[in-house]
Amino acid sequence: MPAKGSWRSRSLLLPLLLAPVTQAIDLDLNSQESIASAASYAAWGMMTWYAGNETGQTPGKLLNTWWEGGAMFMALMEYYHFTGDATYNDEIIVGMEWQAGDGNYMPSNESNYIGNDDQMFWGLAAMTGAELAFPEDSNSYSWLTLAQGVFNTQIARWDTSACGGGMRWQIWTWEAGYTMKNAISNGGLFQLAARLARYTYNETYAEWATKIWNWSISTPLIDTETWEIGDSVSMGNNCSTVDSTRWSYNYGTFLSGAAFMYNYTNGSAEWLNVVNNLLNATIDLFIPTSYNSVLTEVSCEPTEICNRNEILFKGLVAGWLAFIALIVPSTYDTILPHLQRSAQGAAESCTGKGNDTCGIKWYTGDWDHEIGLEEQMSALNVFWANLINKDNASSYAPVTSHTGGNSTSDPSAGTGSGSSGTSSSTTTTITTGDKAGAGILTAVVAAGIIGSVYFTLSGN
Repeated sequence: MPAKGSWRSRSLLLPLLLAPVTQAIDLDLNSQESIASAASYAAWGMMTWYAGNETGQTPGKLLNTWWEGGAMFMALMEYYHFTGDATYNDEIIVGMEWQAGDGNYMPSNESNYIGNDDQMFWGLAAMTGAELAFPEDSNSYSWLTLAQGVFNTQIARWDTSACGGGMRWQIWTWEAGYTMKNAISNGGLFQLAARLARYTYNETYAEWATKIWNWSISTPLIDTETWEIGDSVSMGNNCSTVDSTRWSYNYGTFLSGAAFMYNYTNGSAEWLNVVNNLLNATIDLFIPTSYNSVLTEVSCEPTEICNRNEILFKGLVAGWLAFIALIVPSTYDTILPHLQRSAQGAAESCTGKGNDTCGIKWYTGDWDHEIGLEEQMSALNVFWANLINKDNASSYAPVTSHTGGNSTSDPSAGTGSGSSGTSSSTTTTITTGDKAGAGILTAVVAAGIIGSVYFTLSGN
């Protein structure tokens, strides 16, 4: 498959495989070639932590984590969309389908231990595949069907036994956190519902997105006076108090969902108000001037106590911000400078191990001697996020079913599985009727292929 966009690869030379590089990634933010090269280094470094494509290993499975596999494949889909580099496409397709279970990302080897938020990230990855028209395996589930399967199994767990609704953190009673309702589980489902509404034009998804949002702001999880988002509430006291620890991905997932709802509703003032307020809160808290105005996980990076999950959060936010800038055009000029400064900081952190290994902190101007899958994934996300271009975007918008999306729909997907983990809540099945809802289409620019790959401008 040829690379998308104006840049084409003439030779695929990866000297980082042949000889160590000791200096930081040389990132020129005015050059799409340079940005794509930085992304390729980060992607290659990330994939050195993946063994799912090796004999005897499980496709899609990462060591000691399951949900991050979905986040990894989502990042690689986005990387391909913006650069045209198909190096990892086979691994994406095989891994995503291998972990799909009965079309709802409840695979038998993991389903007894995963949480609602874990499953949701695989659903968001599948949704990304549909929106970016990523290649599919014609003999397996479509990307859209997989996203619908996750949505259907999750709304069946909408829990009305306490707090008037909401998603529990965990699926099964034996898991720690089963009696908690947290921001990422509810925010993730809100985002997925909003994106399904925009892609399918099915109003039922939009109704669920609104329902989840309204429930969330009725609890201490989201304070619409201060626009602060907490981490979780406990069912033990009817969700009346909140764990106020601030995590960037909680803000980012609600912000992304609001952006897709704004786009789906043709630019409603209500959703634009939510977008603007959450965007300002996200910037103020997680891109502070005290840390050189770059993305920082402020609850753990300064004290050096981030765990694996937390290292990845800001990378997810960087990717969501990129698409928010495109589907809510009024935010573009606000978002891009923050992504640029963050990418420059990330590049300066990539000096480790003699092969451009990236660190956790992007505000120090140097490598912090940390290494890992999550460090590489976050750097990859912030690099490809800088390939957005509002002036040359019409061919690269996240598509819908009316604008070039060809992923097959199955509104009842995932409901035949015996592993949905339905709680004591009321189960609602999505209807099949499509109702009109327009999407404001913006898009993304394609950049060329990567690493030390040589680029040349085509005549397209």
